[in-house]
Amino acid sequence: MSFNNLQLIEPVLKALSNEGYTKPTLIQEKSIPAILQKNDLLGCAQTGTGKTAAFVIPILQLMHQQQQQSPQRQHQIRALILTPTRELAIQIGESIRAYGRFLNTRHHVVFGGVSQHTQVQAIRRGVDILVATPGRLLDLMQQRHISLSGIEYFVLDEADRMLDMGFVQDVKRIIAKLPVKRQTLFFSATMPNEIKQLADILLTNPVKVEVTPSATTVDAIQQSVYFTEKHNKLSLLIHLLEDKTIETALIFTQMKHSADRLARNLSRAGIRTEAIHGNKAQHARQTALANFKSRKTRVLVATDIAARGIDIDDLTHVINFELPNVPETYVHRIGRTGRAGASGMAISFCDWGEKIFLKDIQQLIKKVIPAVKAHPYDILAMHGNPVQNAQSSSSGGRRIAGMGKRYGRAFSQRA
Repeated sequence: MSFNNLQLIEPVLKALSNEGYTKPTLIQEKSIPAILQKNDLLGCAQTGTGKTAAFVIPILQLMHQQQQQSPQRQHQIRALILTPTRELAIQIGESIRAYGRFLNTRHHVVFGGVSQHTQVQAIRRGVDILVATPGRLLDLMQQRHISLSGIEYFVLDEADRMLDMGFVQDVKRIIAKLPVKRQTLFFSATMPNEIKQLADILLTNPVKVEVTPSATTVDAIQQSVYFTEKHNKLSLLIHLLEDKTIETALIFTQMKHSADRLARNLSRAGIRTEAIHGNKAQHARQTALANFKSRKTRVLVATDIAARGIDIDDLTHVINFELPNVPETYVHRIGRTGRAGASGMAISFCDWGEKIFLKDIQQLIKKVIPAVKAHPYDILAMHGNPVQNAQSSSSGGRRIAGMGKRYGRAFSQRA
């Protein structure tokens, strides 16, 4: 199927052609016709499936058609797209700009962490589509800079991420200000009970679209795990990055200070690296992301704030320097690569303390992640066969025997 089969108007088809897109992804194929028919929609889809275009394209078309009929309503906020992170909001704005290039539709993005002055000025000049994060939107509503009384299209994106980040009450406050009569599009990668309840409140007879079942990983992503000791992770990472076929790598750590420290250490090793996390100023985060997208920077180290907020074409590798303690987070992290049908690689480091995290991840994705054996920092390769070494009567032999039993249990899947 091509976009020509989806009853899209010529200006939208021309913009898609300019972007080099000819065939819709599965979620676009299923969602666009339903939205154009003005149905509410419940989409269960992970990032990387093309869901942003699945709602941006039909909203642009519907709004353009309405503007043709009622030109006096131009540049009033009629569509609200609510998203959890600044990075994702900015990228949705970029999608609106690309797909709406040949339409007379204005959009603006509002988020916290920066001065609101520019955002307020843009809203005063007139906006058709508003992309917003919950906190800044509520601030501007309370200051009476924004009214939601004219909203006809409401998109709640990454609903489960809203829950994870503690935004559900803010979302409910925003929903309370929306007109009852509207078209609502609801997207979530997973559907925990609280999100199901929220969907039931928001949606009226929705069309349900499920593309990739929740908590499964994209088949195109080649996954592997390296077992090593915690203090050897940096050396192992530098060793892997000596491979020049790793053109770009998004590396995940658990903590902000870990991200900064890892970025410094990789930079000292001569690897062009920057870090991005919640404590970075917005300008610094955007600069780091822009450098990574343009490949001025080869490696970007991120905490999980970026797990769903970074959309980078042709990202070849995701590396879990530290495994997440929530298995669903693993799915969202590795979903940064292998996007829209492209191939990608996801590499994870696992030390003794993380083996329970790995077990949970493998239960969730219903597969055993293949282990890379005999790499330079492999526990067994470095220590030999711990059981045989334990034959020594020395205290060192007893120590290695104990280590052999411990690691033997932890990494028995490798046998």
